Formats: sequence, C-alpha cells, structure tokens
Amino acid sequence: MNVFADFHARIIKAVEQLELTGVDFSRVVVEPPRDSSHGDLATNAAMVLGKAAGLKPRDLAERIATKLAADPDIVATEVAGPGFLNLRLSAAFWQSHLRWILSDGPRFGRSQVGAGNKINVEYVSANPTGPMHVGHCRGAVVGDTLANLLSFAGFDVAREYYINDAGSQIDVLARSALLRYREALGEDIGKIPSGLYPGDYLVPVGKVLAEQFGPKLLNLDDDAAVEQIRPIVIDAMMVMIRGDLDALNVRHDVFFSERALHADGEKAIRSAINDLTLKGYVYKGILPPPKSGHQEDWENREQVLFRSTEVGDDIDRPLMKSSGAYTYFAADVAYFKDKYDRGYDEMIYVLGADHGGYVKRLEAVAKAVSDGTAKLTVLLCQLVKLFRDGEPVTMSKRSGDFITLREVVDEVGRDPVRFMMLYRKNDAPLDFDFAKVTEQSKDNPVFYVQYASARCHSVFRQAKEQLQLDSPGREQMIENLGRLDSEDELKLIRKLAEFPRIIETAALSHEPHRLAFFLHDLASVFHAHWNKGSENADLRFVKVNDPLLTLGRLGLVQAVSDVLTSGLALVGAEAPQEMR
Repeated sequence: MNVFADFHARIIKAVEQLELTGVDFSRVVVEPPRDSSHGDLATNAAMVLGKAAGLKPRDLAERIATKLAADPDIVATEVAGPGFLNLRLSAAFWQSHLRWILSDGPRFGRSQVGAGNKINVEYVSANPTGPMHVGHCRGAVVGDTLANLLSFAGFDVAREYYINDAGSQIDVLARSALLRYREALGEDIGKIPSGLYPGDYLVPVGKVLAEQFGPKLLNLDDDAAVEQIRPIVIDAMMVMIRGDLDALNVRHDVFFSERALHADGEKAIRSAINDLTLKGYVYKGILPPPKSGHQEDWENREQVLFRSTEVGDDIDRPLMKSSGAYTYFAADVAYFKDKYDRGYDEMIYVLGADHGGYVKRLEAVAKAVSDGTAKLTVLLCQLVKLFRDGEPVTMSKRSGDFITLREVVDEVGRDPVRFMMLYRKNDAPLDFDFAKVTEQSKDNPVFYVQYASARCHSVFRQAKEQLQLDSPGREQMIENLGRLDSEDELKLIRKLAEFPRIIETAALSHEPHRLAFFLHDLASVFHAHWNKGSENADLRFVKVNDPLLTLGRLGLVQAVSDVLTSGLALVGAEAPQEMR
C-alpha cells in the first residue's frame, strides 16, 4: 500500500463531500512535510483548489480539516502558511501499516502505475572501438537503474544497446586491428600512426586474426583486408564491452546493430524516409550556413532535407547528401521508426552531455514518425571527474589515453561505483574519488547504506545469541507490533512508508538518483535509532527481559532490511549481511 496514494484518495473524498463545483484534482499532492515536526503528511489541496472553488485557501483548508476529523487514523490536522494542510496519523495506523509492510515482504514498494505500458530504455550505446571508459559508466548505471525502477513500477521494459557499427570509426578500428595482426605475425610496427587506435586492447585481437588467417591477409590490399576482418573485430569489441558491462552488473535485452539499418540496400532507411515523405516532412532544398561555422552534414548545395522545424527543431536536418549517400541522421530516423514499429509507447535515450544537440532533433523525429503519439525522453549525463586523494586521475595503462570502466570497478568494486554514479542527479557534474568511495565511514554514502543492512542482520544474530530467537517467523513479529509506539520507532516506520512513493516518483520522473538519496535517508534514521540504543538500553532492538517486545522490534528491523535489500537491488548493489 502507498500511504500517500491512500490519503490522497481520502482527501479527495473529503473535498467531494463539500460539494464544490469546477474543481480540478489533478494538481493535488500528498507528500511528507519538509519539517517532520509539522506532522506525518502534507497536502496542497486547498492551495490548488481554492480559486476555482471561490474560497480563500486557508478557509478551504479549515473546511477540509473538519471533514478529515472524522477519519479515525488522523489524530490532528493543522492549517499552515497560506493554506497548506498538515496531518498527523495515529500510532495504531503506523503499527498497522508496518504489519502490511512485513506481510508484503520483498514485494513492498512494487507498483502497477506503469500498467504494463511498453518502454524502451536505450543506454550506453558506446562505439564498439575499444573498452568502455568511465564516461560511459554513469550513463550505464543511470539507464540500468532507471530500467529496474520502471519494471518495479509496472512498466514492460526493454533494455537496449545501439551498436554504432556502420560508421567510419569502424574502418579505423579494423585498420588498427590489421596493424596489430601484422605485429602478431612478427612485424615491428613501431609507433602507432596518428589517427589509429593505440590501445593495447587490440593486441589480443591481432593475435586472433593471426591464428585465424595466418599470413593470408598480407596478400590483400588494406581495403580488402579491412572488409574481411571488420565483422570479426566488431564481435571481439562487443565481447569486451559485454564483459565490462557484466562487471558493472549492467544488462541489456536487445543489442541492435546499426548495420541492420543499412542491410538490403539500406532498405530500413529508405522506408523511414519514404514514410516521412508521405507525411510531407521531406523536401529538397539548401540550408543556410550554420551560425557556428560548422554543422555535421551541411553542404552549400541542394540536399534531401527533413522539415524538422515543423515539429519543434531549430533547423531542418539533412537526410541525404548531394552525393546520394544517407546522412548519419537518416539512420537515427530509421532506428527510431524501428523502435516505434516494435510497439513501444515511450522511448528513453540515456546519452552523454556532449549529445545535447541531439535532443531537439530526436524529439522532432518522434513527433513526425508517430504523429505525436509516442513519448520520447532524452536524459543527458554530465561528466565524471576522477580523483585520488583529491588529485585528478587522467591516464590509463590499458587504453593509453582514458580510464577504463573495468579499471575503476576492479579498484573500488561494483557497488561503490553504481551507488556513487547515482548520488548526484544525472545532469549535474560528478566527482568520483577512489579513496572516499572505499573508506569505511558515515561520510561514504554507499558504506553507510550497506552498513545499515549489515546491522539489521547483526540484530537477528544478537536475538539468537541472547534470547534463542532463531529466525522468528514474520507472523510472530507481526503479532507483537502493537508495542512499537516510541517516537523513534514511529519515525522509522514513516520513513519506510515513503518507499512506494519514491519508486513511483523516481520511475515517472526518470530520476533514479531519488532512490539512492532515499536509501541514504533510511540508513540515517536507522543508524540514529541504533545509536540511541547504545546509550539507552530500553531503546535497544533486543531486550533480554522482554522477548515479546523484542519480537515486535525485530519486525521493524526486518522491514528495514527488506527495503534496503530491495532498494539496493534496484541500484544494482548488494545488501550485505555483515561488513568486513
């Protein structure tokens, strides 16, 4: 049960009893008050309904409060400021809600708000030209966690990786691998020429080519050799990339090859452009020179253009060069159409901050292809700066010029990487310090959250040692929750009750960082309660002289453990039973 949705319905019912006319409930929200001393729930109902109802917000709030006074779960109402309404709920309600949380167990927080709607989340989509670097890491975590959240919230989610395997960079990759092939055959290749990929990660690829072809490729000119080895090299790069993703616990359901769009005489691209032509979005013309002095695919001659300004873009976009070759953007159009034809209601692209210029053109494509029926969202992930003890880290032994994702994961572990990549909103820059994310202190968010999980399990070990309570059943714990009435216990229950709301809000707003913040807040409340128990024996979770109260408190600890475990799983991290 979502407490906030429950009381949203109760408040709407109370307003309906006032028989007001012309009111619109769509902007009414129920949320935790900013200051917990003001109550358990807060609503803006009177603020957003007052004008339409012809009432001052404070007067309307008083009338709503009068109706809510009949609700047995509400023990106090308070009108604050210009008309906000704060509610305080009974201890009995919170005890009852904890029973529900415990009964729901690992399912607590799941939602059907997505109603099975199909969403495609595309993330990472790194060029298959080498190992993933730390710049890909943030988008990988943001996209993967968002996909987890959307699925948990009831959406039908497809996780997709777009393999950019049809551009000129692939020819450069193949030529670089060809050089390593010659090296594997014993040739001294000297310094890697400028313009080729210098990383040592291509050395094993060269050895594979040497084993497979022997000296045969030496008898071909470079273009013919490149044509022959291109698919082999791409496959090798994707094996490496999949390994990098696996190390980060990132998974995809679909790996879509750009080459598929160019197959059969570029049938998919031609079909997409024909579709736009029938809708009146394609014409021949000459674009004015770009104000910046440079624009991809700009030519001072007639081209086939997409009339994207009619659907929200700043300028029209070239679809075909004067030479007759399709532009890179034409492939983007075909790719979106392919997704749309696969039946997705919504498409989410998680891209690097350097793709900011793609947002409007992708939105324009979505409107034109779907006639405005498909929803498209682009999330831009800002840069990650690496530090070691406060000093910038920039060089890599493996790649030669960038830090690889695998190097970061190998040094600090998967969980710190995933959690910290979410500990800032995706559109804000992020500093990642190797030392800080591995230190065992409350200043390290991921340690702080995982330590809370370990402490939960330690409570059960203490109960077993001191009271011989070995793995008590949930029913046993539920039967004794009526004893939980201290303010600290109720505060912890109230924080747990926010979890379903966080899931829905983070999923619908496409803001997975909200989950990381919530888990840190929950851990903070739990640790604070634990610390009070260290000073006051009456507040400890395990009371040797009161086994029934202990059972009730174990129920509270079990609920905290359940939510931490679920939340960390959505983040893609573990909920440890002990910390070493």
